[in-house]
Amino acid sequence: MIRIYGIKNCDTMQKALKWLDAKGLKYEFHNYKETGIDKATLELWLEHFPTDKLVNTKSTTYRALGDIEKASIGNKNKAIALMIKNTSLIKRPVWELGNGKFFLGWDENEISKLL
Repeated sequence: MIRIYGIKNCDTMQKALKWLDAKGLKYEFHNYKETGIDKATLELWLEHFPTDKLVNTKSTTYRALGDIEKASIGNKNKAIALMIKNTSLIKRPVWELGNGKFFLGWDENEISKLL
């Protein structure tokens, strides 16, 4: 089963969820704004994505960080701590497609190929 992570009120997330519904695909949605995210999950994602891609450096939350915090995303442990504290820093959606396959972001063509 597909597991998709993000924030429900995000426009990109809404596109992805509508697409999944329209395709009739079963999925589990993890809203990390409401339920948070744990260190183990972030560590798993960082095996598949570099920190500078997983941390949404274009977000309002990122732009509000101080220079020291921004510079710390190059350090895996510090980046994890920042993402746990500020889940809005995590790029979305994060797709867990099964069989060890992951995808980051929204690209209908790429997701279709992976499924």
